[in-house]
Amino acid sequence: MRAAWFERFGPAREVLRVGELPDPEPGPGEVLVEVHASGVNPSDVKKRAGSAPNLLADGPVIPHSDGAGRIVAVGAGVSESRIGERVWVYQAQYGRRFGTAAELVALDSARAARLPEPASFDVGACMGIPAMTAHRTVFADGPVERQRVLVTGGAGRVGHYAIQWASQAGAFVVATASNTADEQACRAAGAVDVVDHREAGWGRRVLDATGGEKVDRVIDVEFGANLGEVLDCIETSGTIATYASMQQPEPRLPFPRMLYMDLNIRIVIVYAMPEPAKQAAIADIESALRENRLQHRVSARLPLDEIARSHELVERGVRGCVLVGLR
Repeated sequence: MRAAWFERFGPAREVLRVGELPDPEPGPGEVLVEVHASGVNPSDVKKRAGSAPNLLADGPVIPHSDGAGRIVAVGAGVSESRIGERVWVYQAQYGRRFGTAAELVALDSARAARLPEPASFDVGACMGIPAMTAHRTVFADGPVERQRVLVTGGAGRVGHYAIQWASQAGAFVVATASNTADEQACRAAGAVDVVDHREAGWGRRVLDATGGEKVDRVIDVEFGANLGEVLDCIETSGTIATYASMQQPEPRLPFPRMLYMDLNIRIVIVYAMPEPAKQAAIADIESALRENRLQHRVSARLPLDEIARSHELVERGVRGCVLVGLR
């Protein structure tokens, strides 16, 4: 099969190789997926750059955890009725070396979820980290119906889906964005109002959008950098669900202020989500895709030979999903 891999850490153009590798075989409990599209996420480019130092201990790594395609074979213990099934996959390269940047991937059958016919393989490749993370941040702390929800970075991979999950569940959603195109995307996804997070004091601007009422939940893309503004607009006993803090990897907390606000902080990463939360997300994703209720932002789809460029786009902060096409 054709695949991409790296044998050392470093810049994408220096370490990523493309060529032929042996076809994998599905083991017990596994399915073999013919990959049509592979999703590129920030965690993928970080691992290629060296964020997981022990990753290469056992050999080269085929990157990317997300993807979509069709099951072409099954291992022992998996029903042959799954052969031919359209699926989206997640966690392909979590805790192991073999991801979706290849024409074939063998992985645990539970990590290959049904992809309803209306959805394309490109859409399926966006579901793993972006849509599942968004689902967890919105619903991990109970229903959001009639609640005020702030989504920072609402035009990003996770934020765009978070707006949709929250608004479709009956929340009043305010988002932040930094340009006109992103603002329009947030509104189209279901945000009632959008504030510019480049402006000083944007947290107080959120209160203008809510009629002076503080928000119950915050879905946050930059925990450390945004915390001061978030504290200006979150309700006592509110919840901050965050999935990244790139600008300030080790944030300093104004603990006394937060203490007297009785705040809840939830830190979310797909890989560590409880299994029931993963299955709940999968069920809701399948339903939403079948009913065509989700909007998707695919910013780029590049051939396997240009995988290095796909990593560079993610590193540059491209908002929508970046895909590598295998077929």
